[in-house]
Amino acid sequence: MKDLQEATERICELKGSLVALDALVPALVEALGASTRARLVDTFDAHAEAARTVMLHADISDVVLATFERDVARNRAVLQRGTGPAQAATPAPKVDAMLLATTRVTTFSGARVLSVASGFYFRRADRLFLVSNRRVFADAARSHRPDRIEIGLHADARDLTRYTVVSLPLYRDGLGLWRATADTGGAVDVAALEVPAGHWPADAAAHAFDPRHIEARDEKVAIGDALTIVGFSAGFNDTLHHLPMARNATVASPYGIRFQGLGAFLTDARTHPCSDGSPVVRRRVQDGAAAAPAWQLLGVHSSRVDANALEPPRGDSMGLCCAWYADVLLALTADR
Repeated sequence: MKDLQEATERICELKGSLVALDALVPALVEALGASTRARLVDTFDAHAEAARTVMLHADISDVVLATFERDVARNRAVLQRGTGPAQAATPAPKVDAMLLATTRVTTFSGARVLSVASGFYFRRADRLFLVSNRRVFADAARSHRPDRIEIGLHADARDLTRYTVVSLPLYRDGLGLWRATADTGGAVDVAALEVPAGHWPADAAAHAFDPRHIEARDEKVAIGDALTIVGFSAGFNDTLHHLPMARNATVASPYGIRFQGLGAFLTDARTHPCSDGSPVVRRRVQDGAAAAPAWQLLGVHSSRVDANALEPPRGDSMGLCCAWYADVLLALTADR
């Protein structure tokens, strides 16, 4: 009888502690900025997925699993809205963060539109970069010389129709603002343009890839592995919600080997113009050992190739594309 009374008292204490946490968490979330909350949601999703994987392979009752899923959904809603649990009953749209981290890139010369491409956001510590192909920013061979670009971002993770367009200059004092590099194979067709903090709206849903997405961990990438390429192929997208489209592909050349000596590998993606600069990703194997992003960023999509060079084909297409290895981003976004 005494043991039962002690157990009942302990349960009551736990209930009181949970109520106190329910009051603390929303207060902490409300004190955070929108961009910090967005990053916290991504981290929370990764940890929740790891915990879910462990629980599904453990001897745990269905009641515990159901309670876990209920509270994960409730806490995620609190993080997204920064309000109390009672106000977070309506769930946010279930959209993969990778889609919100990908953007349409429009280049301009003055007020004249020059081209449309794809790009994605990459965060390095507290700095945010737009990543795309180098030739999106400048391509002397094709006399492509824009002076500014426009990129888009979602202003509200709950209402995807709220969309903000940001204009960024490409030059200052006659010097290009984007970061580019070369290696032993020559110029790399990847560039990163830093997005100044003042150009990023405070209420924007700031989703971005980061170095964790590039980490290989213990996973091996093999020829024939399934890939996803997300972008604005042919300029086509969901214009109501401003979301990109995804194309399936596979690894078409040995990953880790520099195709024709360049810092790239091949994919067999069926893409169209304007998809250049899209992220090339692979879904990770979630083993529950540690929290990690659901996607591994393998490369940056570039032009179709023929049998002889990494250039657009002049005849029949082989249906192959180039993906520049994503680890170049670590060099491009390093502190200078």
